[in-house]
Amino acid sequence: MKKKHIGSDFDDFLREEHLLDVSEATAAKRVIAFQIAQKMRRRRRTKSEMASRMKTSRPALERLLDPANPSVTLSTLERAASAVGKSSRPNWRSLEPGRGGEAVGDPENQFSGIQVE
Repeated sequence: MKKKHIGSDFDDFLREEHLLDVSEATAAKRVIAFQIAQKMRRRRRTKSEMASRMKTSRPALERLLDPANPSVTLSTLERAASAVGKSSRPNWRSLEPGRGGEAVGDPENQFSGIQVE
């Protein structure tokens, strides 16, 4: 039987080029920005109202909602989630062999992102 795919997968390529962590962080930021913007629309919150609820400035909220801006703190995420009536929590997963780099601490509990619920 012939193999359907030959060679390594895209994650292996990114890992070899030392780009996997950056790619995963960028993807996570884009998802978080999308989730927060979506929840703002559902609750009909303006950016000004959202910034006020977060006790921050509108430019700070703009940075949070900008998927291309990687600088966001856990504190900002917590305030944003709270402002739309949700909570953010770490999302933990088992570390797969050869995936996600080296585990810090317990390899059974590798951090994989934040989820806004």
